[in-house]
Amino acid sequence: MNTKTGFNKVVLAYSGGLDTSVILKWLEETYQCEVVTFTADLGQGDELEPARTKAQKMGVKDIFIEDLREEFIRDFVFPMFRANAVYEGEYLLGTSIARPLIAKRLIEIANETGADAISHGATGKGNDQVRFELGAYALKPGIKVIAPWREWDLTSRETLMAYAKKHDIPVDFAAAGKKSPYSMDANLLHISYEGGNLEDPWWEPEESMWRWSVSPEAAPNQGEELTLRFEKGDPVAINDEVLSPATLWARLNQIGGAHGIGRLDLVENRYVGMKSRGCYETPAGTVVLKAHRALESLTLDREVAHLKDDLMPRYAEMIYNGYWWSPERIMLQTAIDASQAYVNGEVRLRLYKGNVQVIGRRSDDTLFDPTIATFEDDAGAYDQRDAAGFIKLNALRMRIAAKAGRVL
Repeated sequence: MNTKTGFNKVVLAYSGGLDTSVILKWLEETYQCEVVTFTADLGQGDELEPARTKAQKMGVKDIFIEDLREEFIRDFVFPMFRANAVYEGEYLLGTSIARPLIAKRLIEIANETGADAISHGATGKGNDQVRFELGAYALKPGIKVIAPWREWDLTSRETLMAYAKKHDIPVDFAAAGKKSPYSMDANLLHISYEGGNLEDPWWEPEESMWRWSVSPEAAPNQGEELTLRFEKGDPVAINDEVLSPATLWARLNQIGGAHGIGRLDLVENRYVGMKSRGCYETPAGTVVLKAHRALESLTLDREVAHLKDDLMPRYAEMIYNGYWWSPERIMLQTAIDASQAYVNGEVRLRLYKGNVQVIGRRSDDTLFDPTIATFEDDAGAYDQRDAAGFIKLNALRMRIAAKAGRVL
């Protein structure tokens, strides 16, 4: 261990872009430590090999580039969608749910390589710093975390570029100098846009901002029907074609995006206290959420369904705030997963100009009994006279209050 800085080796969440390339050199210079890089493929669509090349040019010995797409959807997105998790009524948690997996691998790689600390490129204003670090501390309580944006004086793109030039960091300066109008984050679940003109909540984003979907106005005039099959609450097949979790999600992103599905523009409450405006594209998630709730309406007991809906905002808040690895989230997950034992069957959907319409659902585990629900002769399956006593008992407390002169 470097006795001066207290660190011998640090695992860096590394993209190969300007920020994390500067962080790599800054860590070596500031902490006089060896840096291990970790780059995750979560379906963001970027070519990842350039990250390896850049890290090699900067003298990094241990370089981890991993395809985590299947694990991401299977072990993180699927459990979250079993809960129908939505933050503040709209946000499908695309960025939030990716951070626990990255934190997990950072810690695993730290253990494999004997690293003393991990490092990330999240700023001191956002939620991601909280998500990365809560996960890291939950998985390895003694780990040290270095967050350069909370320490250094490189506070702008210009100062980052100047640092890169001074230290011969391999950066495409022509590309880096063209300031992107938005800060973007992408994975298989979503792509997000923040900053730039979006910091004015009245500003309507230009059509060219959106990357995964067409506008509803430009979507085909002919809707598209598809059938999703679920097993224990998870989607497993599209139109009878069984697909792996990541392949299924990518396919639904393509289909949904072509019909203008999944666009969202909202102002959300960050965990650190400020409000933030963001735009999101989540085509597959929008489709799956609609279908999953439709199948649950057929297969879940009423009180189980209502209890799930009561708990969902708390569950979603846990994920948004970074508590995926907390005991309370794990406890809730156990209950949610138990509720999904009978969420098996198929949902038929129609996608049309930004809308997802449920047009059919069926399950061998249905609780829908047409002999009882029918408006026709039910042959004695349901005795309507029973309703009188049910109503009187439920009205009893209100009748007592009225007799006592309570003002309503």
